[in-house]
Amino acid sequence: MPNSDTPRPVATPELASRELIATDLRLLIAQIETSMRRIAAAMDQEHCDDFEGSADVVLLDDVTPRYASASAALSACRAGLGHALQCLSESGNATDHRV
Repeated sequence: MPNSDTPRPVATPELASRELIATDLRLLIAQIETSMRRIAAAMDQEHCDDFEGSADVVLLDDVTPRYASASAALSACRAGLGHALQCLSESGNATDHRV
């Protein structure tokens, strides 16, 4: 049984707000990482569908640059969200800053 003389920690609105924002940022980072894995899988699938065994076939791949551009954009977004999460955690010591 807790000691009745020990004050219970109280979540301030500011702390609760930071924790909600941090949770949102972590969810966005997870969604971006999922999208990046899907792009990588799609790129792998495109390359597996190529005619690997034929030296007589030249295939111009116009899809890979789009995947690569999308992946780079998502990577930049992930980095920005990670930085935002880190900045948020620096503003209060109770916010977990896993990136």
